[in-house]
Amino acid sequence: MQHAEGYVRSEIEHGIATIEFFHPSSNSLPGPILSDLAKTINDIGTDDRVRVIILRSGGERAFCAGASFDELVSIENEAQGKVFFNGFANVINAMRKCHKLIIGRIHGKAVGGGVGLAASTDYAIAVEAASVKLSELAVGIGPFVVGPAVERKIGLSCFSQLAIDATEWRSAEWAKKHGLYAELHTTTEEMDDAIRQLAERLSHSSVDAMAQLKKAFWHGTEHWDSLLAERAAVSGRLVLSEFTHNAIQKFKTKPVQQ
Repeated sequence: MQHAEGYVRSEIEHGIATIEFFHPSSNSLPGPILSDLAKTINDIGTDDRVRVIILRSGGERAFCAGASFDELVSIENEAQGKVFFNGFANVINAMRKCHKLIIGRIHGKAVGGGVGLAASTDYAIAVEAASVKLSELAVGIGPFVVGPAVERKIGLSCFSQLAIDATEWRSAEWAKKHGLYAELHTTTEEMDDAIRQLAERLSHSSVDAMAQLKKAFWHGTEHWDSLLAERAAVSGRLVLSEFTHNAIQKFKTKPVQQ
């Protein structure tokens, strides 16, 4: 699915599905890409040809910069705000409900919603440069929609550290220590080799066993359809504030990574 800016693409080979998203602004996620990403995950999750999924982003720099600032500043009312943030809720819920295990390829920094995506994979493999930051509070919003996914992976204490100290990066080593990343590799080549080997092993595993294992991993999240919708409404209201508009304008001048 190609857009004027960015895309969501997928391919299936030997039981392994690869889903890739891309946006020229550090792989930020505007509404149309969020919608396509959720749909693609839902479709591939029910495809009998697929045994395991790899989720990745394009380019060589940031894994994902989170919400599109251009779209955030264009939101005019609470209804529009809720629709936008529901886009993240839909992607997280699609990953949660998908019957296939999802391997995350985290090749660069992750911010905000990007941390939520990494947390929603079942097994994230990253490079040592893949530091993380939840910057939402710094722009007056707060990580309400992605919060449950992040907290589920790293616990309430570490989630609160990320959420409160919203301007500071945490290293990839920190993310691995606290369970966000399963593996760290020095180079992209080493990371890709590890992902390929794991995906190939899983492609020869029992589909039913993997589906039941994933169900066990996500036990206790059955209420997330309503929970994340409620959180989206909170963010949709907060994004309208003058504080948020001014903060986003400042952040737009700063690249995600240097």
